[in-house]
Amino acid sequence: MRNRMVLMVAVATALLAGCGDGESAPGPPAASNTATSVEVAQAPAPGDTAPKQGKPSGDAALTVTDVRLGSQPGFDRVVYELGGAGTPGWIVRYTDRAVQDASGNPVDVAGRSILEVRILGSAYPFDSGVTPYEGPDPAVDAAVSGIAGVYRTTVFEGVTQSFIGVRADRPSFTVITLSNPTRLVVDVASS
Repeated sequence: MRNRMVLMVAVATALLAGCGDGESAPGPPAASNTATSVEVAQAPAPGDTAPKQGKPSGDAALTVTDVRLGSQPGFDRVVYELGGAGTPGWIVRYTDRAVQDASGNPVDVAGRSILEVRILGSAYPFDSGVTPYEGPDPAVDAAVSGIAGVYRTTVFEGVTQSFIGVRADRPSFTVITLSNPTRLVVDVASS
């Protein structure tokens, strides 16, 4: 019981710290926010189309709380904001078909290419204590011309699965994580 209370206090403290990170003013609605200049400065330019992966921290128990799209010179950005403990891992790769984990059901994704995003170290909201993303599915932003939409954020067996519909034919991409608040960022080269 005491450990659970300590964990809840730590999560609340982390969430409150993320509210005042100084990177931007209070946020506009989900799926319509452009990335801040601090985020852009930390990201390498998209370089290739090879699958990308990273390992989660051992204590990772994260839930997607927001999905935002933005456009910068040379690339479009998808930001998955995460609440909970630890840092995420990821597997991001192009796929010919979007198929939902567990059910095997196809997901209809707009665009010429599909990037599958698998966020490792994920937790169900009742385990992470975080309110999950409840925005539009797909998340879209008309100002982000290279991204047709960001589809689903479904958790299954410690992995959040999402799909990014890309309007071009498999452009290069980069994946990074940012902190305060914790984010997984996918940058896709624009033409």
